[in-house]
Amino acid sequence: MSEFHHISVLLQECLDGLDIKPHGIYVDGTLGGAGHSSEIARRLTTGRLIGIDRDPVALKAAGERLAPYGDRVTLVHSNFCDIARVLQELQIPGVDGILLDLGVSSPQLDEVSRGFSYMADAPLDMRMNNQDALQADTVVNTWSQEELRRILYTYGEERYASQIAAAICRRREVSPIRTTLELVDVIRSAMPASALREKQHPAKRSFQAIRIAVNDELGAVEKVMEDAIPLLNPGGRLAVITFHSLEDRIVKNAMVAAAKGCTCPPSFPVCVCGKKPLVELCSRKPITATDEELEANPRSRSAKLRVCRKL
Repeated sequence: MSEFHHISVLLQECLDGLDIKPHGIYVDGTLGGAGHSSEIARRLTTGRLIGIDRDPVALKAAGERLAPYGDRVTLVHSNFCDIARVLQELQIPGVDGILLDLGVSSPQLDEVSRGFSYMADAPLDMRMNNQDALQADTVVNTWSQEELRRILYTYGEERYASQIAAAICRRREVSPIRTTLELVDVIRSAMPASALREKQHPAKRSFQAIRIAVNDELGAVEKVMEDAIPLLNPGGRLAVITFHSLEDRIVKNAMVAAAKGCTCPPSFPVCVCGKKPLVELCSRKPITATDEELEANPRSRSAKLRVCRKL
């Protein structure tokens, strides 16, 4: 099997949330190493699993892992935000469950050549799909100082976004920043000594921000949350795992709005918009990892699972 091992986060909680039916049709929009998908496929008899991933390496490894389930599984190379188009092309009008794990998979983080890690030297890439045009190199070396500041502050919640953006621009005027460790050095140089003593790596937030920008991760989440609920059959479930507050806010707001229905101002005595609730929330608060899972997989610490059911 290809070297794409990934520990599935909140596995049992996802399976419970999706309420797998043996004859149902399910979509794993972020296939990864197929940890979640293999357990979904194992529970199907006459049902079908559609696995989507934008990373060709992940898709190949998933295909090998899911091979025992034969024609129960269909794999598609695409972005999860294109789920509506994928299902239309497969002539599937509705599904019984959609799973989205929005975290970057461990192999992507750990494979040095992908450029996601601030712990080892590699070209500035950070593409989840290596066929995409935009790379981290372009963001770092050509985007304006104000745009760099914006993404560092918004996507990375970096306190020193202004200083780091300015340092990047000063450095690239001398020579382009080409590798991950060169970028780490620039980030370090812009931060005060007190920040460098913090437990968290000084480049963590900046690398997160650049990765999100390169892959348009938040735009994809907003689009899929608009498209996913209408694709569910009545009683179908949408389960979404997020790993940072920006994604979680998008998912939470979309699910709460779909569960509320009416968009009239509170001051209106009666509803005039006519919008009805589309889903019910399966839990008021997000589901998080157990102590046992946290011990076995520290990367699950920031994971939040939200689930809703189509009415």
